[in-house]
Amino acid sequence: MAATGEPVQEFFSIGDVCALTDLKPHVLRYWESQFRFLNPAKNRSGNRVYQRREIELIMLVKHLLYTEKYTIDGARQRLDEHRKTGELKREARRALDFETLESVEQELRSLLALLEGRGEGR
Repeated sequence: MAATGEPVQEFFSIGDVCALTDLKPHVLRYWESQFRFLNPAKNRSGNRVYQRREIELIMLVKHLLYTEKYTIDGARQRLDEHRKTGELKREARRALDFETLESVEQELRSLLALLEGRGEGR
C-alpha cells in the first residue's frame, strides 16, 4: 500500500544544507576535505547533493567542533571512535537533537526579548 502525504526529500542541495545546518558553503566544502565520510555525490550539473545521513554527520561534526570545542583532529578521532564502536549513527542523531533544541531555545530567547522590549515601550 502506498504511503499518503508529502514525499520525503531524499537529496539536498548545498543551499538546503546551509539553511538546515546554519553553516556557510565554504565551511561545508572545507569539512569535506577534512572528513573523508563527507563526500556528497554530484548531480549531472556537477552540483553537490547531500543525503539525510550526511546531514546528520554534518550536524555531529558541528556539535563536536562548536559545542564540545574539539579541534578538527580531535573531532576526526572522536568520529573514528564512534564508528569503531558502532555508535556513529546514534551519536549523529543525538547531536542533531541537541543542536535542534539549542536552536529552538535561542529562538525562544529572541522572541522573549522582543516581547519584553515591546512591553517597555508602552
